[in-house]
Amino acid sequence: MINIVEIFEKVASENLEKTAIYDNERHCSFGMLLDCALKLAIRINDALDGRKGAIIGVFMPKCIEAVIADLAILYSGNAYMNIDVNSPQQRLEAILGQTKPGLLIAFVQASVPAGVAVLSIDEMSPCALTREERGKALDLKNDRIDTDPACIINTSGSTGIPKAVVLAHRGFLDFMEAVESAGLMQENAVIGSLSPIVFDIFSFELCMLAIKGSTLSLLPEKMAAFPLRLLQIMEETRVSFIFWVPTIMVNIANMRLLEKARLSSLKMAWFAGEVFPTAKFNYWRKCLPHVLFANFYGPIEISLDCLYFIAEREICDDEPIPIGRPFRNTSVLVLDDENHLIEENEPGMEGELCVRGSSLALGYFRNPEKTAVAFVQNPLNADYPEVIYRTGDIVAWNEDGDLVFKGRKDTLIKRHGYRIELGEIEHVAVATLKLADNCCALYYPETQKIILVYEAPAQLDEKKLSQELARALPRYMLPNEYRHVREMPRNPNGKIDRLKLKTIFGSGK
Repeated sequence: MINIVEIFEKVASENLEKTAIYDNERHCSFGMLLDCALKLAIRINDALDGRKGAIIGVFMPKCIEAVIADLAILYSGNAYMNIDVNSPQQRLEAILGQTKPGLLIAFVQASVPAGVAVLSIDEMSPCALTREERGKALDLKNDRIDTDPACIINTSGSTGIPKAVVLAHRGFLDFMEAVESAGLMQENAVIGSLSPIVFDIFSFELCMLAIKGSTLSLLPEKMAAFPLRLLQIMEETRVSFIFWVPTIMVNIANMRLLEKARLSSLKMAWFAGEVFPTAKFNYWRKCLPHVLFANFYGPIEISLDCLYFIAEREICDDEPIPIGRPFRNTSVLVLDDENHLIEENEPGMEGELCVRGSSLALGYFRNPEKTAVAFVQNPLNADYPEVIYRTGDIVAWNEDGDLVFKGRKDTLIKRHGYRIELGEIEHVAVATLKLADNCCALYYPETQKIILVYEAPAQLDEKKLSQELARALPRYMLPNEYRHVREMPRNPNGKIDRLKLKTIFGSGK
């Protein structure tokens, strides 16, 4: 099997009546999903005059039809690019201008961007295919190979212009095999799908459906603002598996909602994308002792993650949760500033995490300059071409042989002659001292100022904040100023938007 939909055909044909998707009050069987995807694949092929290898945008909210569209695009021999329908106009124009999709799939009534060919669809209804149509649709994928693009995922760029990451079929298939070999694949899973349609996690959930026959319970994104109702929906649909960014899990812990919702069907919980404060994680673990928890690590440039840590031992509240060890068929290199390898038997020594293997993305779409910076020749191999991805993340091995995230290379600063990791200030404020729900340390090299932005319902006493931090941090690491926000701005990947915070709070002078 060399592409995702090849496997989906077999899975769907063996589970025709099984529910594939729950979408609020609607649901869809595997048989209907397959038929609708094949029918739409024919329409896509006709709209492109048989051209393959194109990027096709999906401009619709997360729903049954969006899943149909993604699968149909793969069947048609093309790659999908899910687009946030709530994107600001400027970001939307930047994405479309950079990728220039050959087609945009949208609902009939949708207000779509100008200048792109649109294929309009209605809400899902049973699709009867003739034998000839079915054969034609199934044949469309036959000339695709595993290194062909499966999807494009737009991620935030340091300049504010999105980077379009190209992920291949091979990477997703490799990741599915890797998690299964690690004993982390759940059979007959019901997935609590909360991630936005533009996340790589959603694309993985699509693979779970297509390759393992998992059921998707599409949890509306707006439910994140109503976490108790979210948990109730999960219980009602018997969700057994979640893969979430920790933000919502932290909110649920802060509100102590797991004492009000049982989640009796939940068996496995993965989290990734940002640091999960250990005290908040321990709340989840204490309330749900029957659940297997795993911390995953991997930028979008890796399909999907390259490291994992199964939380089987006790972790103290002030200890960071390790990001773990490489998956099968993935190799990681920890390189110092001179590109020397830091070995596992050198715990505590910090270096940049670099990754090699089948999981790597193909690069950035129509952006050879940025691709050349991040996807580079392995400096430890002078014998033949071998690409590694430089993550920009600083890590260190611990005594147990697991990797621990230390911070971003671009958040490592030199101030008054001292080397400072801004993430350490944030960790101490949130995880160790529990001063606020979230913090973000901003550095202004012109003035050598550190401004700590903290998230809390109300403004805190800054003198007390400073005194508390002074108990845990050396003087040279203490922030100069504090700024209060009720809610941190976040980029489309759910992470704190440092660029926007710097824009909000100016030059730091």
